[in-house]
Amino acid sequence: MLAGANIATVVVMCLVGYSDRVNPADHPLLSTVGMTFPFFLLANLLFLFFWLTFKWRMAWIPIAGFFLSYVPISIYMPIHPAQDVPDGAIKLLSYNVCAYGGNYKYDNGFEVVRDYLFSEAPDIVCLQEDADSWRRYVFKDYEQTFAYNDTLVLSKNSESFNALGIHTRFPIVRRERIPYASQANGSVAWWLKVGGDTLVVVNNHFESCHLNSADRRQYRQILKGEMERDSVPAESRLLLIKLAEANARRSAQIEAVRRYAEAHSRYPVIVCGDFNDNPISYSRHAMAGTLTDCFVATGKGIGLSFNQKAFSFRIDHVFCSDRLTPYNCTVDRKIDASDHYPVLCWLKINGKE
Repeated sequence: MLAGANIATVVVMCLVGYSDRVNPADHPLLSTVGMTFPFFLLANLLFLFFWLTFKWRMAWIPIAGFFLSYVPISIYMPIHPAQDVPDGAIKLLSYNVCAYGGNYKYDNGFEVVRDYLFSEAPDIVCLQEDADSWRRYVFKDYEQTFAYNDTLVLSKNSESFNALGIHTRFPIVRRERIPYASQANGSVAWWLKVGGDTLVVVNNHFESCHLNSADRRQYRQILKGEMERDSVPAESRLLLIKLAEANARRSAQIEAVRRYAEAHSRYPVIVCGDFNDNPISYSRHAMAGTLTDCFVATGKGIGLSFNQKAFSFRIDHVFCSDRLTPYNCTVDRKIDASDHYPVLCWLKINGKE
């Protein structure tokens, strides 16, 4: 019975691990199962410990499971040693600053974020939710370190206020919003002059899952087993429907940006930002079909970038075209002024000294 349960776990783990091939536009609910991959991964690991303790000959089952799931495991939790960053590499920082709200921990959220950015001294900063009502003062502060600053407001109404911003030491040549349907999200391409090259940086805030505080509380209750058993199926289905609908909307947005990157492949291209989707997802898989996932290629560990309890996933990503080589992509957990952690990555334009 235990062997059968382990084999069933392995089968489901493989199906879930490769579910990122499923387009949410075709199968919305099926596209949500990637979120459960770490649970099956952990269950298979527990089976391995059990077999090694009580009947080591059966350990081949979980080991075979890890082998069959090597690709999704390497995506979810890559293991790379630190790389030597070459001279001339560009330091990129992508960060959802949660509208400088301070993550309910800091009254001076903007100053905390600003001081962090100044201390890291990146060459390019891509901010999501770079939104406030006192823009001229923000720019005045950022200009102390970043010579070129630009922000595009995506939405500003009674329901939402969202913007994408770039702050960089490289001259901004042009700005272009990538068209797709969304009420409060968007993608913006900035063309930067980097020496003799033109670098295209696409900053993104893709469709969120639209889970309110009550939804999040119910999700935590389900995970902890605190919800009444009769209510679990109905509440779980409501949560899945919300996630599935967001996935379906997001898939079209991902395709628009992916096509944009392909159309401008003659330039070095960086695509980064808040994808609102986990590593085992169509969003990441589709973008990785055209570009290199910098964390998967050079990072180490799980790299949780969304720091709310029970919702810990890597939903912030950095991709680059083959005209760039990434190094040491990492999630920086030392600042907690937002509900996201920033993602850092070094990128070298190929052939550039």
